[in-house]
Amino acid sequence: MTRLHLKPQLWIILPALAAVLITSAIIGVLLYHMRISEKHEPIAVPAISHAYNIKLDSLDIRYSKVGNNQNLSDLLSPYIPAGLIDKIAKETGDIFDVRKMHSGNTFARITSKDPAQRTLYFIYEINSIEFVVYDFRDSLKVYRDKKKVKVEVKTATGSISGSLWKTFQDQDLNINLALGLSEVYAWTVDFYGLQNGDSFKVIYEEMYVDGRMIGIDRILSACFTTGEKDFYAFLWEDKGKKAWFDENGQSLQRSFLKAPLRFSRISSYFSSSRMHPILRIARPHFGVDYAAPRGTPVEALGEGKVTEAGWKGGYGRFIAIRHNSVFLTTYAHLSAYAKNIRPGVHVSQGQVIGFVGMSGLATGPHLDFRVYKNGSPVDPLHLESPPSEPVPPSFMPQFKTLVARYKPVLDKIKL
Repeated sequence: MTRLHLKPQLWIILPALAAVLITSAIIGVLLYHMRISEKHEPIAVPAISHAYNIKLDSLDIRYSKVGNNQNLSDLLSPYIPAGLIDKIAKETGDIFDVRKMHSGNTFARITSKDPAQRTLYFIYEINSIEFVVYDFRDSLKVYRDKKKVKVEVKTATGSISGSLWKTFQDQDLNINLALGLSEVYAWTVDFYGLQNGDSFKVIYEEMYVDGRMIGIDRILSACFTTGEKDFYAFLWEDKGKKAWFDENGQSLQRSFLKAPLRFSRISSYFSSSRMHPILRIARPHFGVDYAAPRGTPVEALGEGKVTEAGWKGGYGRFIAIRHNSVFLTTYAHLSAYAKNIRPGVHVSQGQVIGFVGMSGLATGPHLDFRVYKNGSPVDPLHLESPPSEPVPPSFMPQFKTLVARYKPVLDKIKL
């Protein structure tokens, strides 16, 4: 048998080397478990004096997120008796229904600083501003509260390239501001007829909570330039109601919206003779086709009563709305109807009545939209709609002061 002979120095080195390898392996395992625990344990934040309007001088606070399929019991059972959790679920639903907790929302646990780390408060954030507090210090107290919101006035401007939506994306502007502008000018600006070079200027308010921007609050004033015409808009609020008026106090709101969809493109125009894409015959197309993804919400052009809501031959799922003794609008090729839409139901302007589809004779998802005046079809893109009531004469002095405040600022904003 062959014997293995090692030099004397190796008998000294090998045990030391083995010890190093074993120690490295142990440290590696420990670090791995430390990383795993870091993923699941809430992280304590640096000392702050207040949170959720609660004084934290002698308290600790830890934040975390609601996990998938987690409920109140999952979040509180390690710290609070089961009977008390059951009491919360059964007796405090009028303040907040715990079944409406959403995964991903933030919650916080405020504890004592002593070794027991007793849970004194549990806070669940309903949204960016509102939260519900469960106070366990004495007897159970539950209440809703709001974070302090800081509002900053900002301005934005842009020149249209392609569409309003694309322009906002290209210029890295808040998309919610584009939605706000589409609401302000829903009655006066044809967003499907915008040309490259049209432009907008806007003064608006951003909301901040804990130093983080959480959204757009209000559009205070704006100017949309299209077709070499300036459309000014100034916000006027009265008794909790908001409306936008031009520089002369005339309402921007009309009896009818400019279009029944927010963002899409026109794929077919009003025509007395158009080649039908499926039937392959020329026949009139007394409406406008708006191409949009399946499921895009369709809005009622104006206030009125639903006279038809059901399948109608080549039109597929179809809705007709009688607005008054003069005007009727129709919406065809829908994929589905909005909740409670049926004949006889009254709808308001801008209410979602259905969703874009391709039911009936259609080659792709789109809305076939038509307008009838005294029973005859009219081009929706050339529909003239009367404005709503102007600013009341008694409020005109205050409104003129408002215009004098914002219009010069708008005019000075450079594209």
